[in-house]
Amino acid sequence: MRWLAFPKMAAGLTLAMLAALALVGINEAGYRQSTQALTEIGEAQRIRVALNLLLQSIVDAETGQRGYLLTGEARYREPYDSSVKKVDGQLAALQSLYAQRPAEAARLAQLAKHVSRKLAEIDMSVRLRQEGNDDAWKFVITTDVGREEMEAIRHQAGELVELSNEALMRGQAQVSKSLSFARIGIGLVALAGLAAFYLYLRQTHALRSAGERQQEALQRERNALENEVRDRTATLAELATHLQEVRETERGFLARELHDELGSLLTAAKLDVARLKSRLVDSPDAIQRLQHLNELLNSGIALKRRIIEDLRPSSLSNLGLIASLEILGREFAERSGIEIEMVLEPVALDEGNELTVYRMVQESLTNIGKYAQATEASIVMKNYGSHVVVEVSDNGKGFDAQATRVSSHGLAGMRHRVETAKGRLTVSSAPGQGTRLSASLPASGTTPAAPAPARQRA
Repeated sequence: MRWLAFPKMAAGLTLAMLAALALVGINEAGYRQSTQALTEIGEAQRIRVALNLLLQSIVDAETGQRGYLLTGEARYREPYDSSVKKVDGQLAALQSLYAQRPAEAARLAQLAKHVSRKLAEIDMSVRLRQEGNDDAWKFVITTDVGREEMEAIRHQAGELVELSNEALMRGQAQVSKSLSFARIGIGLVALAGLAAFYLYLRQTHALRSAGERQQEALQRERNALENEVRDRTATLAELATHLQEVRETERGFLARELHDELGSLLTAAKLDVARLKSRLVDSPDAIQRLQHLNELLNSGIALKRRIIEDLRPSSLSNLGLIASLEILGREFAERSGIEIEMVLEPVALDEGNELTVYRMVQESLTNIGKYAQATEASIVMKNYGSHVVVEVSDNGKGFDAQATRVSSHGLAGMRHRVETAKGRLTVSSAPGQGTRLSASLPASGTTPAAPAPARQRA
């Protein structure tokens, strides 16, 4: 499902990138158009200012002319003189402003002609007044030449101002258009961004849903595997228990066969040796050989008895658990030379759990004899009412309980046997600190009232 979401995610990312590029393009286009429009507005404003200054200069020149003509005083000519000096510069400024505008430049040329004629008319009347030719300058004043030129100047300047106003309005319209275009573009880009964000949310939700479904599928598979492992573990545990029971049954059968068949054979052989011995009293050499044969038979009978006890301890059913453990510990001490201390309290266990305790102690002593290199060991069985605790410990070399494999030293068999009896086996050991095995088993029935625990050393 996740790979299906990748094209959607790519589409959302592409849409977001296109929206960003569109926004940049819109801003750039709006900036250029606005800059061009503001440039035109600025030029139009400068043209209007220059035209107004030109008209003001001509009006000032005409005012100075009339003041001088009426009074004849030179101080009234000052506005005229200063205005005339400004006109040429103002016309030059207008020509530079209209350099890229042929139509307006032609109108400016007409305006310049009228300005030149108006200034010529003013200059003529001023010179005539200065020369004292009153009739002449009055004649010039009374003609309509100055008025016509002034009206032409105002007309041409008005047209140029109107053209500049139109340019100003076009610039303003362009700025307004750019702003509107930018507003629309930003709105569209915002909608595209929202669409991209919506696609992103959908894709994120789809990915999260796909992940949740995958997790659920994995959890189902994990649960199925755990159930399968649990079932197989239970099956293996049942099989191990069955094999253990079969083993004990086979051991019991073999012990009975050894006791019945081999025991009878060895006993019959011993009786035959005794008869032969009684008949060969006159042959010392034969009697010595028969005595040696008798000893061998006694050793065979003892070996048979020990093998039978290892296979199926008859003392357990005949003498009880405490006596069986005492015999087991005493025989182990005699064989191994390891001093055994036993503290055994009377307990109430069923036959199966008694056999479990016996086998656990037997296997522990076997491991001590093989691996522990110990000089002392102890067997402790305590009754806590609801459960029984059996501990076997030694002062041997010990081992690393964390690093040792579960199956080492027969621990797996002991643990399974104890857990089958609904108990718990713990192993405590460290290099150089000996080993202690502790099994806790549930008690059966009421603990019998018995004397104090037996404590003995073997």
